[in-house]
Amino acid sequence: MALNTDKNVKLYYSIKEVAEEVGVTESTLRYWEKEFPFLRPKVGVNKVRQYSDKDIEQVKLIYNLIKVKGFKIAAARKYLSQNRTGAEKSSDVLDTLISVRDQLKELKKQLDGLV
Repeated sequence: MALNTDKNVKLYYSIKEVAEEVGVTESTLRYWEKEFPFLRPKVGVNKVRQYSDKDIEQVKLIYNLIKVKGFKIAAARKYLSQNRTGAEKSSDVLDTLISVRDQLKELKKQLDGLV
């Protein structure tokens, strides 16, 4: 296992950072931890949650199913237990589309500045 030498990359993120990145509240993340057994961030000193990159990917999968596709909690849990690979691919596509949308918005803003 190679250690990451990039000093800007963190190993763990706080619940606040994850909530802001994904676009949900901290209480939503705590609720999802109870509802999805595979979502278990490390709990450090003083019971502070520490999310790894893998944990954040799990949160994004859950977000995609519940907030984007409109699944109920039980349906999302069942879907992930039966079709994890498909859900991950779907989430990857969504991340790519969001990135492209953001780039297009930035490009439009720059073009509007030229006019």
